[in-house]
Amino acid sequence: MKRQISNTHFLTWTLLAIFIMLLAPEKMFAGNDVMGEVRFEGRSNVEKTSGVWIDGQYVGYLKELKGSKKVMLLPGEHAIIVRQDGYQDFTQEVVVQPGETQLIRVAMAKAATGPMPTETALVKIEVHPARAAVFLDGLFVGHVGEFEGAGRGMKVGPGEHQIRIALPGYQTFETKINPIADQKVEIKTELARTDAPLTAPLVQGENSDSTSTKVAGSAVPATKP
Repeated sequence: MKRQISNTHFLTWTLLAIFIMLLAPEKMFAGNDVMGEVRFEGRSNVEKTSGVWIDGQYVGYLKELKGSKKVMLLPGEHAIIVRQDGYQDFTQEVVVQPGETQLIRVAMAKAATGPMPTETALVKIEVHPARAAVFLDGLFVGHVGEFEGAGRGMKVGPGEHQIRIALPGYQTFETKINPIADQKVEIKTELARTDAPLTAPLVQGENSDSTSTKVAGSAVPATKP
């Protein structure tokens, strides 16, 4: 009798487990039905490497915001700003509808800039994740991937500068440099994950195992290609 009851309980729990597994995917992805997707298109490398902000939050550079990193937004109005060093901000307001996809065609226009200093230093940046945004003295200048590797870097004038590297889901890294003319400065670090919750918009698919931060101090200038 006990064996029969045990078998009955086992069968009941097995059927319940199968039912939960069949139901789970529907529950897991039901939230996406109430969100809308925003896609971005840019013709030149200028647009493709420009940084994208939605509702004041940096979400990545334009050409990466697709596939696993597609941008999903809650229904309603959202403010989009696309930035690139040396270009005017591209701004657009969008109204997102549930389950709909909107395409934003980005076109950057040159901005008036002052003359480059006659003497410069070069900043090489090697940071993980390479999609993180780089700010020089408070201004967005690009993402890490543009300033790492052979023949790449960021030219700055001699003197003190503040560099900030930021990405949602990671602790912001900040440092100061004070290079002299013709000096090369190398910045190396791995952004640490943070448990602080992200606010909308949601950028899907960002993964990293980084848990610590290390910095290689100044040694040697950098030019953005």
